[in-house]
Amino acid sequence: MPSNPTHSTDPLASDQVAQDQVFQDQVLEDQVSEDQVLAVRAFNRFYTHKLGVLDQQLLKSPFSLSEARVLYELAHGGEQDGGEQSAKEIGIALGLDAGYLSRIVQSFDEGGLIARKPLPSDRRQVQLSLTAKGRQAFAKLERLSQDDVAAMLRPLPGEDRRRLTGAMETIERLLGLPRTPAPRATLRDPRPGDMGWVVQSHGALYASEYGFDSGFEALVAEIVAKYMTSYDASRERCWIADIEGRPVGSVFLVKASDDVAKLRLLILDPAARGQGLGQRLVAECVAFARACGYRRMTLWTQSNLIAARKIYQDAGFKLTATEPHRSFGQNLTGETWERDL
Repeated sequence: MPSNPTHSTDPLASDQVAQDQVFQDQVLEDQVSEDQVLAVRAFNRFYTHKLGVLDQQLLKSPFSLSEARVLYELAHGGEQDGGEQSAKEIGIALGLDAGYLSRIVQSFDEGGLIARKPLPSDRRQVQLSLTAKGRQAFAKLERLSQDDVAAMLRPLPGEDRRRLTGAMETIERLLGLPRTPAPRATLRDPRPGDMGWVVQSHGALYASEYGFDSGFEALVAEIVAKYMTSYDASRERCWIADIEGRPVGSVFLVKASDDVAKLRLLILDPAARGQGLGQRLVAECVAFARACGYRRMTLWTQSNLIAARKIYQDAGFKLTATEPHRSFGQNLTGETWERDL
């Protein structure tokens, strides 16, 4: 990162860590704006229309959206109970009015899609399960749904499809608890192609989240190239954070001098935020630097990376110098952080 000529510390220890932590720090000060509310409502209208669920019949099937949801719940929700659920349980799970659900159940019963029997523990409640005909109807609906979504995604380039599904995962994570725990990231050595991912990810994320221009990506490419051509395996290392075979984060520890190690290029994919991965990566750097016999660690970051500053502070780093500078189309304040080993 270009800096004031009087600055003696090499860049770069940049990162993209859990923005949700930033939100938590600011939640008492921030108010939900009308523009934000309108944006969410506009997205809901757009996406609902895009999926075609405003149609009276879903996916050109004989079922409405609510009926399809009940079918899905019967097919999946009761798998641990022998495929059976009470009507009350389904109503609670889907948030459906009891009278409306009763009419759906009656329609399914008349169509031969479900079997009903009194609940042993409370004979006022009805236990439901899909019949063979019901399972066939659900399977057809599933195929239609799969084909419909595939047709929507097919025109998009591969990278755009990954961005779209990643954004959906972020929405689900932020607005509600996941049904299953998120896969835990593993830390590994870099593989062929990972260094390209490091460069591309820095360029894309810093452009979208901080407005950095292409000069930043060029600088990251220079740093990565230097690491690869002058790598000292005894005193330097790169860690790649990996979730199910996909890189989602990185950090580098490089030699600044015989006594000083430098932390660089810390970054997290948005999909990997919120699970303490930034802390794990920094802890690996500290432990490795200590094992190598370094006496001090240093890093350089920016004052607007609030979550990053908290990570460094928690890892024992102390702010030792600040310096305003203009780089990558932005007015920034660089910060040097250090800690003894």
